Amino acid sequence: MFKDDRSAEKQTSWWPIYVALRDAIVSHRLAPGTKLPEDELASIYDVSRTVVRSALQALTHDRLAQLQPNRGTFIASPTKQEAREVFEARLLIEPKVASIAAEVAKKSDISRLRKHMQAEHEAVGSGDASDAIAASAQFHIEIAEIANHTALTNFVRELVSSSSLVVALYWKKRETTCESHAHEALVEAIADGDGARAAALMKSHLKDVLSGLDVGLAAAKQERLADILRVR
Repeated sequence: MFKDDRSAEKQTSWWPIYVALRDAIVSHRLAPGTKLPEDELASIYDVSRTVVRSALQALTHDRLAQLQPNRGTFIASPTKQEAREVFEARLLIEPKVASIAAEVAKKSDISRLRKHMQAEHEAVGSGDASDAIAASAQFHIEIAEIANHTALTNFVRELVSSSSLVVALYWKKRETTCESHAHEALVEAIADGDGARAAALMKSHLKDVLSGLDVGLAAAKQERLADILRVR
């Protein structure tokens, strides 16, 4: 599923728990708002609650979970405003990342992207929406890693994870996240070393995904005070 280069953390006892929960969140097997009880998770993974607590803290740090005082840890549920902000940030960062990737990509990088595209096609063809969404998200991280810019890669990884929560909550057009033609065009632009085209395609692609999400500002219905307080 998602790749991560936090080598020091990978050596900890809580890392496998974190990865399992993160992947379940990103693939929508765990829905936003789901409670993550320490005792139940400790039983599932046969580890101590201390290990589970560290994994949950890592999820909270990545904004995939929220700690609610006296209630426990829950999978994050971003608001519509937060959802828009995530994609606004992606629109600022990812076109630049795609441009850099096109400028520095090696033949092995292009082969890597094409291999990923094959896996993405298989996920879509299988009809498993969870796998397709996770594969689509990973594609963006692959491009960031090819760009070989640590700060931007970390930003993209965090934003893509947050986007998975946004899609789970506000998804209204299935085809915007599962169609792969946009990814194929990006791979070709990167293979051609055309940074400007890669940036433009990435921007267009992210706008298309955003258009498939119900994150518009709905006009609040104003009721008269007399109607609200009317004695029945």
